[in-house]
Amino acid sequence: MTRKAFTVSDSEWSYHDGEMMKVGDIRLSPATHALNYGTGVFEGIRAYWNENKGTLQVLKMREHYERFEKSCNVLNIELGLSVEELCDITLDILKRNAPREDTYVRPLAYKSATSIGVKLEHPATLSIFTAPMGDYVELTGLRCAVSSWRRTPDNSIPARAKLTGSYLNTALAVDAAHKAGYDEAIFLTQEGFVSEASAANIFLLRKGKLLTPPPTADILEGITRDAVMEMAKEELGLETEERDIGRTELYASDEVFLTGTGFQIAPVVEIDDRKIGAGTVGEVAENLQELYFRAARGEWDKYDSWTHPIEVAERMAG
Repeated sequence: MTRKAFTVSDSEWSYHDGEMMKVGDIRLSPATHALNYGTGVFEGIRAYWNENKGTLQVLKMREHYERFEKSCNVLNIELGLSVEELCDITLDILKRNAPREDTYVRPLAYKSATSIGVKLEHPATLSIFTAPMGDYVELTGLRCAVSSWRRTPDNSIPARAKLTGSYLNTALAVDAAHKAGYDEAIFLTQEGFVSEASAANIFLLRKGKLLTPPPTADILEGITRDAVMEMAKEELGLETEERDIGRTELYASDEVFLTGTGFQIAPVVEIDDRKIGAGTVGEVAENLQELYFRAARGEWDKYDSWTHPIEVAERMAG
């Protein structure tokens, strides 16, 4: 099993309900609405440590908060903060915690009422916390299985929003894949087309073309997905075709790779016990990995707009 867990320290600074607090000082009631009914929204943002510059490079922060804002709208959550204010709060947290390593930022907005009853007419609380995060999965080749669990359709639970409750679908598929000896699960839609992996978008290289399922395939419209399509076109001359993809096209592909904030760019070397291409990391995935990390770590002037640098000073005292 290649998926890693990363621990959130109680001593780290976080933002909670309008205040800067240590994570260990935050308390939630077991009656919290979101805990009982999954009525929450979240994002995942990466900040990459650049040793040469002594900076954290916060990747696609604004884009993540723009998606977060749209997700909140789906659950009728009023944040009362602009995207700019959310970015400023995040930068403040990172400066306080002063990590000198790759770091993950988790904004979470959730229905915080302590009441029983399934409805959305409740106030919400916003929390933002951080954790160290290296490679979430192995980047040298994953073994995947097409899941017997189908991707939850957008008309049941909105796929375009990162809703906490929808990740039960993910947990079931990942658990089944791991118990069967695979690294990752790939979802099909209710109609039987390829959707996405458990928490990552999927790309195929077939007959010289880069393919990916369309937004109508019940996918989360990934920010890393957009970045990869941009970079593939700009740097490799590869246009990406968004279209329905059949299950057996996975087996017939020359390359398959997964993309996401957590997964980054993760090549797939085997699906359902069938080798993909030569059964090794493909040239396109390998090139995109190298280019992506160069841009994400703030080492490429052309993609300066992708990241926000923070000079890391000494950690603030608590």
